[in-house]
Amino acid sequence: MTHLPLSGRTALVTGVSRRRGIGYAVASRLLKDGASVFVQHHRPHDEALPWGGDDIEALVGELSAIATPGARVGHVPADLSDPEAPHALVTRAATLTGTLDILVCNQAKSGDDGSIHDMTAQRLSAMWDVNTRATLLMTSAFAALHGGEAASARPGDRADRQPLVAPTGRVVWMTSGQGDGPMPGEVAYAASKAALAGVTATVAAELLDLGIILNTINPGPVNTGYLDADSTDRDLGPIDEWRQRTPFGRFGEPADPANLIAWLVSDEGAWVAGQVLKSDGGLSLF
Repeated sequence: MTHLPLSGRTALVTGVSRRRGIGYAVASRLLKDGASVFVQHHRPHDEALPWGGDDIEALVGELSAIATPGARVGHVPADLSDPEAPHALVTRAATLTGTLDILVCNQAKSGDDGSIHDMTAQRLSAMWDVNTRATLLMTSAFAALHGGEAASARPGDRADRQPLVAPTGRVVWMTSGQGDGPMPGEVAYAASKAALAGVTATVAAELLDLGIILNTINPGPVNTGYLDADSTDRDLGPIDEWRQRTPFGRFGEPADPANLIAWLVSDEGAWVAGQVLKSDGGLSLF
């Protein structure tokens, strides 16, 4: 019998609008592991970038073909720069099967960034709204589904919790390589991702009161199309020279972080909580 570690569970994966993307790889892997998966997409963002966007109906059809018997696939377009969108998206995703067990916040706004010398309030807000604010608001809405309530916690408060029998939910955030070295020309993006890494421990501790486990992934350089010659937005010469000196001589592929995420949200990954995990094949060491 095929082992389906996520059978009976439902996941929301954001940022699933391209087959080359991490979100598509995560959704595919969770479906193969038996989960029902609801995906969010925002094709206009990708269409404005060199690598473009895919046909959403065809993409969702391919995901549906991967689903195991009894599992469901749902999808919705959503612009997560809208402050009302995160809560509405989580609520909609929960209607797929009547429950929501896993949240993977993979959405990311990139492009139209700059250095500190040409930074603007608009650029900072645009990255913050999608990469950081939406992630925090979706996590809050997910927690509410699992019994979370507004509270008047004061700085330094500690919960009087009882030991957990088992996790009740899983949340995965995505950060970037801002802690591994400089990211010239990506100040707004790096700042928005650094905020998530920085607040992981605090939010993870609060979510554990509900039995929800949160971890954050730094996937390192993953080739989602922006490192291909026909769809790149940068000079690949120096990057290819550096790649050849790395341990495995390649960039990450979307399946690399997807494999880690699938393990983290399974029963086997339950002992890892509140961590910022780097999955980069040693690229940051060179």
